[in-house]
Amino acid sequence: MEQILSRQEASEAVQDYGWRFLLGTLRTSVRVRSLAQAVSLAADTVAVCGDDADRHLRVDVRPDRVVFTLQSLDRAAVTTWDVELARQISATADRSGLLAEPEIGTGAQRSVQLLEIAIDALNIAGIRPFWKAVLGYADEAGGEGPEDPLIDPVGQGPAIWFQQMDRARPQRNRIHFDICVPHDEAPRRIETALAAGGRLVSATRAPAFWVLADLEGNEACVTTWQGRDG
Repeated sequence: MEQILSRQEASEAVQDYGWRFLLGTLRTSVRVRSLAQAVSLAADTVAVCGDDADRHLRVDVRPDRVVFTLQSLDRAAVTTWDVELARQISATADRSGLLAEPEIGTGAQRSVQLLEIAIDALNIAGIRPFWKAVLGYADEAGGEGPEDPLIDPVGQGPAIWFQQMDRARPQRNRIHFDICVPHDEAPRRIETALAAGGRLVSATRAPAFWVLADLEGNEACVTTWQGRDG
């Protein structure tokens, strides 16, 4: 029976297959030598997933890599079947002489990741409809509430979530980026950002997230799945 997994269960279940858990999804990257090879791998993967491909799998095909994302879309969560599909996809890549990996410590420009935009608001229910309309976004499965996050229905843009403010803060940035990285990539990403002129604003909620800022105080959070269960 297909069961929803916790963040830690999902992360541990796919670690050895070259996948990482990010924002309720499983994600991996496979480097390829051409667009033709990328399309061929994508087709082989869809065939392996069979009828479950449409309900679980998203594929981003590029000339240099294929990025696979797994999630039970009707539940907006990772399930035991997503883990099994991850195993099968990694095996399919291996049979083609390719490697499914999160690109951590490989010399790649970056690891697999997901981007969110956070908007601070006093009246989340009041501003959410505007952002939903202007971006052409939609509710996530099971998240139709007046303060719930919004997602791109075709999966191209970053998710948007709303952070409750307790009072007006006119001198503070009201929008910031959340960069969700694999839990074992976070230390390197933070170190790189600090070396590039950033500063650490807060680590009180680490390892769930670290708040960083540039020289002018514009903020971004490096986030992981850790520290959120419980």
